[in-house]
Amino acid sequence: MILVDDLLVKPFVSLLDILHAMAVEEMYDVEAIQDEIKENRLLYELGERPEWEYERRKADLEAQLETAEEVRERLRNGKVEVKR
Repeated sequence: MILVDDLLVKPFVSLLDILHAMAVEEMYDVEAIQDEIKENRLLYELGERPEWEYERRKADLEAQLETAEEVRERLRNGKVEVKR
């Protein structure tokens, strides 16, 4: 039974761990959010985005950035909790 678990279950669990880590990295990509903040500012400065939309998007992105930085810090410290 232990041999079956080692051969069938452990690779599957390892794969799920890798997929989970990749998903978290993509969801909380600090650099990508910073790029979106820069793009938002550029669009506003070029006149392609109205001020109200710029401000709304800026607030959303800053909140996302704060969350992403917190998650990254927790990942580095190994203090990640999954809430349902």
